[in-house]
Amino acid sequence: MNADTSVLSLLWEASIPVQLVMVLLIGASLVSWSIIFTKRRLIRRTKDASDEFEAAFWSGGDLNTLYRSATRAKGGSIGMASIFESGFREFNRALQSDGASNDKIIEECRRAMRVAQMREVDRLEQSLATLATIGSTSPYVGLFGTVWGMGAFMGLANVQSATLAVVAPPIAEALIATAMGLFAAIPAVIAYNRYADKVVRLEYRYDGFSEEFSSILQRHARAKKGV
Repeated sequence: MNADTSVLSLLWEASIPVQLVMVLLIGASLVSWSIIFTKRRLIRRTKDASDEFEAAFWSGGDLNTLYRSATRAKGGSIGMASIFESGFREFNRALQSDGASNDKIIEECRRAMRVAQMREVDRLEQSLATLATIGSTSPYVGLFGTVWGMGAFMGLANVQSATLAVVAPPIAEALIATAMGLFAAIPAVIAYNRYADKVVRLEYRYDGFSEEFSSILQRHARAKKGV
């Protein structure tokens, strides 16, 4: 009997609670990997879009042209372009209001950009809490299966001779539960730490861009009002 067949045989012959633990951990692992691949694509797409927009923004292009490009983006603007779009839309709207001071205009623009930034960060952070939960709880779920599997040793009390062939299956069953818990937890913890760091870095970039863009809008507001 090969190793794979032995593992499957142990799982098939395990007690119902241990089998339920295994199914739960396998499901958690599948959910974790699905989130990992989805989040990887999303963060990479957002970073690339922000890099592209930032290069266009600081190249000295016309703000109205950038705004039209952002609004016409397929699927809507994302990342830094979304923050720019919200801020510049509010800027144009506020300029048309009679009696609005420069400070009020810039404050409204900053508010709009903060809302857009919160929306972008929330989109990036979505499902990260699930990864953290899987990473923190899976070892304990596996440990529960291990402890339950070790309970099989109680059945050895009436065995005259506890040979390796008798003792090995309960031990293997218990250790498989521990291994499955770690198999589900380790990738989830690594991915959570990595993606959380990337989200924080993007958030810092958004903060810096919002401040720089606010200064630019303030100069534009003064120039248009002749102040």
